[in-house]
Amino acid sequence: MTERTLPPVTTTANRTPEVLDGPVRDDSARNRLVISLLLVSAFVVILNETIMGVAIPHLMTDLSITASAAQWLTTAFMLTMAVVIPITGFLLQRFNTRPVFIAAMSLFSTGTLIAALAPGFEVLLLGRVVQASGTAIMMPLLMTTVMTLVAPASRGKTMGNISIVISVAPAIGPTISGIILSALDWRWMFILVLPIAIGALLLGAARIQNVTTPRKVPIDVFSVILSAFGFGGLVYGLSNLGSTGQSGAAAGVIPLVIGVLALALFVLRQVRLQRGDRALLDLRTFRSRTFTFTIIILGLSMMTLFGTLILLPIYMQTVLGLDALATGLLLLPGGITMGVLAPFVGRIYDRFGPTVLLAPGTIIVSGALWSMTLMSESTAPSLLMTTHISLSVGLALIFTPLFTAGLASLRPTLYSHGSAVVGTVQQLAGAAGTALFIAVMSSQSTDLINQGVTEASATAVGVQSAFMYGAIISLFAIPLAFFVRRSPVSADSPAPLVH
Repeated sequence: MTERTLPPVTTTANRTPEVLDGPVRDDSARNRLVISLLLVSAFVVILNETIMGVAIPHLMTDLSITASAAQWLTTAFMLTMAVVIPITGFLLQRFNTRPVFIAAMSLFSTGTLIAALAPGFEVLLLGRVVQASGTAIMMPLLMTTVMTLVAPASRGKTMGNISIVISVAPAIGPTISGIILSALDWRWMFILVLPIAIGALLLGAARIQNVTTPRKVPIDVFSVILSAFGFGGLVYGLSNLGSTGQSGAAAGVIPLVIGVLALALFVLRQVRLQRGDRALLDLRTFRSRTFTFTIIILGLSMMTLFGTLILLPIYMQTVLGLDALATGLLLLPGGITMGVLAPFVGRIYDRFGPTVLLAPGTIIVSGALWSMTLMSESTAPSLLMTTHISLSVGLALIFTPLFTAGLASLRPTLYSHGSAVVGTVQQLAGAAGTALFIAVMSSQSTDLINQGVTEASATAVGVQSAFMYGAIISLFAIPLAFFVRRSPVSADSPAPLVH
């Protein structure tokens, strides 16, 4: 792998309006409006990825379903995302900004309506799948649009806002659901979101303008099939590996093997197709060392984020005895911290580059995880909240430079494929982190319970063991942080937006 060599820097101060890789660069007001609408819409749709976790006990009672069935409302969402996201690289090249946005928000709004009116579990599950189809399109659309429209000198600031969407929205999902469920029925999680989603759809349909020029690219149906079995099999298998009991783990092995084999065939086919620019997911993105390093760190960070999001509520409710509302409120400061820091992190990136952020960020994340290995039955909730805030600070320092430096190291024609890779890795890493943390905790706690240890004490030990694995994994990200470099400004970069 060799780093891409970029042309010398050219000034944009006196550049006349022109078309670069499709989009017109002379309408900064339009560009800011498009990006703002995409940011708001993406936040709404990504929020729903983790909103169901706290609601599972309520759903089990209201719908008369088992815990494993209720967990499918989250698993199916992640599974759909993993299947659809790899296809977005093709969609963003083949279709224009406005119709892709309308399709994404229409799917999400329809899914939300189905879920709100669902008479039973099966229809609710269908609504979640339709929701996820729209969500999967929205994030790559947002990231590709930003990379296309925003000048390199301002990308850190804008990507800081995107990191709010990708990291803060999932982080505060349990908090919002906990607050809603403390006073209202579970359907209100969808009823309250529906008018916001429809409003974003109508406003975007009226105001978003096309900022890219589509080009006719063929779609390889066999690649789509391999992608569905590959990425879908991996997420499904990993999700089952994290299930409690040997039956759940055993059920994850077969789809995991199918996923690995299908993914291997998918990679081989993309390598062959990309020679003629016909790949469904162009893997030439990994020829950039910077992009490769950022993807590895992103995967490790997402494992940490999603593993922590699934484990902390279990710990707080089972070990500390907190209710759903208190659990959500205790996690809220961490989510707010990430949101507050993101714009400042973006400005620091624009001025100093990625290393000054990634190095301390990875160290802080690792330190927070090592601290969580000491949590017990006697841990004070205030201490837990402080540790979670520290973890949130580290993640806030990591995400913006990863997104910005990684995608900026690619040539513009690969932005859509790079965005699809980022989204896919996010889902796979999230599923892997969830599976790892839950599997380790369940294994440890089950053995202790069988020995006569109380559930609270056994769960505390299991949580400590799970965070020990996470802490060890986090160490690998620290040296990689020093290999991420900011790419030189390219002559084909967009003119700066006027702020």
